[in-house]
Amino acid sequence: RSWNRRRILQRSRFHCGKDELMEKREFVCIGCPLGCNVTVELEGTAIRQISGNTCPRGADYVTKELTDPRRIVTSLVRVHGGVLPVVSVKTPADIPKDKIADCIRELKKIELQAPVHMGEVIAENVCGSGVNVVATRTVL
Repeated sequence: RSWNRRRILQRSRFHCGKDELMEKREFVCIGCPLGCNVTVELEGTAIRQISGNTCPRGADYVTKELTDPRRIVTSLVRVHGGVLPVVSVKTPADIPKDKIADCIRELKKIELQAPVHMGEVIAENVCGSGVNVVATRTVL
């Protein structure tokens, strides 16, 4: 099994009196280079406690990951008439995780004509996310 830093490492459930079910999850924080093992205790969907983070970014990362997971998308788009057959693209900001597959499908349909310049907007408001897709290199 390959190890993925963004993956939830462990989940465990336990009872905490009054027949309430608590859930304990462990994350590896990607908010800074330290990569802390952050543990969060959930009571239903409410966060009860966050521990293991050495900076405030760890708590922010885990809270965001549990409530609204988002990712930056990187991909390739076809280019006709250029020195390269494809250009690398990315979203300058993160988009909701559940829209990534739709974003990739939309990018797969796009075919550009050279020249394509770095920073050029390739797709506007991709999948209704409010985020554009831009070229990350120039293809002449």
